[in-house]
Amino acid sequence: MSETPPEQTLLLVDPDLDYLEWATKHLLADGLRILRCDHAEKAVKVCDTTAVDLVIADIALQPFDGLALLSRIRTAHPGTMVILTAGFPTTSQIIEATQLGAHDILRKESLTFELRPIVESTLQTFEQRRTASDLEKIGHTIDGRVKIIGNSRPLQDVFKIVGRVARTDAPVLVSGESGTGKELVANAIHEYSPRAKSQCIAINCGAIPENLLESELFGHEKGAFTGAIQQRAGLFEQCDGGTLFLDEIGDMPTPVQVKLLRVLQDGTFSRVGSNETHKSDVRIVAATNKNLAEEVSCGNFREDLFYRLNVVEIHLPPLRARAEDIPLLADHFLRLTIKRNGMTPVKLSSEATEHLKCHKWPGNVRELENTIARACALTTNDVLLPDDIEFTRRITQAEDTTTERALAHLRKVAPNEQGFPEWLREQLGK
Repeated sequence: MSETPPEQTLLLVDPDLDYLEWATKHLLADGLRILRCDHAEKAVKVCDTTAVDLVIADIALQPFDGLALLSRIRTAHPGTMVILTAGFPTTSQIIEATQLGAHDILRKESLTFELRPIVESTLQTFEQRRTASDLEKIGHTIDGRVKIIGNSRPLQDVFKIVGRVARTDAPVLVSGESGTGKELVANAIHEYSPRAKSQCIAINCGAIPENLLESELFGHEKGAFTGAIQQRAGLFEQCDGGTLFLDEIGDMPTPVQVKLLRVLQDGTFSRVGSNETHKSDVRIVAATNKNLAEEVSCGNFREDLFYRLNVVEIHLPPLRARAEDIPLLADHFLRLTIKRNGMTPVKLSSEATEHLKCHKWPGNVRELENTIARACALTTNDVLLPDDIEFTRRITQAEDTTTERALAHLRKVAPNEQGFPEWLREQLGK
């Protein structure tokens, strides 16, 4: 490899001896010493007796796995960089590996093309990046803590950031279209944070009137407003020590934004109807489907609050940008629907799967879930075919205008509406 610093040492750890032989030949370069072993305990001994710069280890090792090996190496030798490899690492493995300090995790199917350039880059920048914990690739799973499904490159970046930011208290702004799973990301951040044993409470800022939203967040005193028959603690008090997920933060009224800014600045707030100051230790994760920078420019959102919330931004890609995840999601929703309704098992045909992948999914993952549920409810077969997949059709403004014109004409020519079917009489009556 060109420009590789001299006297660097690479350790390959994998139970597959044929892979070790191939990787050794594939990575062979001047100034690079390559060691190899097929056992996790042997790898620990090598690192304890030899100055190893980079370890590339498979997750499936004996007598303990690659994550345990990563933990031991990073604890005993924090300057050693570690790359993990696997067939399909789970979401939990990816996030835990990030938190443990893994430099990268690679799917084995891509090693032929990616192993050499990635190792080359890692070794070339070893001194500058020895404490980095970048992830490029993730697999997918559904486990007890994380229910985000995906194996696409756009979603890999999401898990990278989740793994890093979860261990901090930095405010996070999750952006993305409706239905992409922003609340699932907030839950993942909470579940992998030191606050996991406390509550994670969600509130939709756009679904509650302004006067009630302030009370929901900060609480109120008895008699503070009509209907306030007793003192009530708000979510900032209820969630003390945990995580508060503020969904659709872009719809938060300006007066409430002012109060939220105060909490983010110094952790203090007052209940509605009181001047008494309370403190709360809450980690804020906010979400929006709006462009908050544009909302700031239009004067709809406070600029100072935007910068307080946008310490770390995680952008969730729309489903159309990660079509390769659609089969995984469809299969998951299919199994979920069958289980919930006690149905006879139904499978997706390959043609139906391709049909799903060709749709643009304006409603994103939520629309896909509803589409699968509808197909399961209506099918009479044990295999879903393309004809069983009915997509939600949205009426365009032009179509809506045409309908209104038609109804207006009918009212004019037939004001008594006699002989019209009931559904049409209902439309004419609107």
